[in-house]
Amino acid sequence: MNRTDLANLLDVDIKTLSNWEKNKPELVKLINLGLQTEKQIEATRELLKKLEEIEEKANSGKFELK
Repeated sequence: MNRTDLANLLDVDIKTLSNWEKNKPELVKLINLGLQTEKQIEATRELLKKLEEIEEKANSGKFELK
């Protein structure tokens, strides 16, 4: 994600984001960590969904090992 995308996501002007990067680097770091966490949560949800599909197939007797 580039700076413009990040500014749009946060609903702030690119100049505001630049100001934060200069004067509040810990804030920007925290925002980035939060975004990374959000991505990990979404990836975990996708894996859980796949596992649930496998479980459903296994319980219905339609699961085949390849």
